[in-house]
Formats: sequence, structure tokens, C-alpha cells
Amino acid sequence: MAASPEPAAEPPGNLTDPRELVLAYLDYYRAAVLRKLDGMSEEDLRNSRLPSGWAPLVLLKHLAFVERRWFRWGFAAEQVDSIWGEEDPDTRKWQVGAEESTEEIRALFLDECARSRKIVAGAELQEPARSGGGFNPPDHHPALIWVLFHMLQEYARHAGQLDVVRELADGATGE
Repeated sequence: MAASPEPAAEPPGNLTDPRELVLAYLDYYRAAVLRKLDGMSEEDLRNSRLPSGWAPLVLLKHLAFVERRWFRWGFAAEQVDSIWGEEDPDTRKWQVGAEESTEEIRALFLDECARSRKIVAGAELQEPARSGGGFNPPDHHPALIWVLFHMLQEYARHAGQLDVVRELADGATGE
């Protein structure tokens, strides 16, 4: 996997603006996920070391579709081609096809993150999700701040899982 951009530092302790703080932490976790995958062999990226069966590259694809579902489809109510593209339609398990390259999955992830940033830049924290979005029930319109905090917990959980997977793969620990 291509090297990640310069590692993002944890936001400074004196950052108190809520919008800047939550966005800085979201980018911090996005970068942490990529850093945890850097240097892994293609075999380790594509194979699972966990009973659940998901592999690190599959998790990256999952996070790309999480970005798509929560920001584009859910909050902005965009009509998107696929919101469950990381799941096998028959088994409902996360998957990456053999024809999908690591570079393609990484590009998909980076593209979805960029699209999410653009949506967030054009909205206020208290702004509710647009009508027609993908939230259930259909009259549920969470505020952007709620969506952002949901995404923070999603990334924190998965970054922690990747900590364990990486340590099992090659002993690497830390950021």
C-alpha cells in the first residue's frame, strides 16, 4: 500500500472550537487508519487474522462506504450508486474482490473522505440532514454534529481493531 500522507498529529489540547476540534479528530482517525495499513504486505492486507473474517483492506473499503452512507446518502440525501458496496449481496459479509487492487480501495477511501469534507464544509453543525436521505425512520434528520460524532466513534472503534490486527500480522504497535 502506498505510504500515507504525513502523519496527522492529534489535535492540540488548546483547540476549543467545537467544529474545528471534531473535524481535526475525524481527520486524525482517517489518517491513523491509513498509517496502520502502511507497510503491510498484500497478503496481510487481504487475509484475516480474526474469527469474524474481515481483512484490513476490507475494513478500509468498509470505511469508504461508511463515509458514503453517512455523509452523501444520509446527511446530504444524494442519490448514490451503491451504499453497501463492501458487502457480498449473498452473505452480507464485508468483501474485496480479487479484481480490486489495494490502490483502487485506497483511492475510493480518499475520494469518499474528500466528498465528505466538502459536504461538511457547506453545512452548519446544527443543520439537520436533508429530507430524502437514508436515515431510518425516514423522518429522522440528525444534525451534522450528531453524524460527525457517530463517525468519530466508528473510526475510533475500527482504528483500535486495526491496532490488534497489525500487531498480530507483524508485531507493529502504536500509531
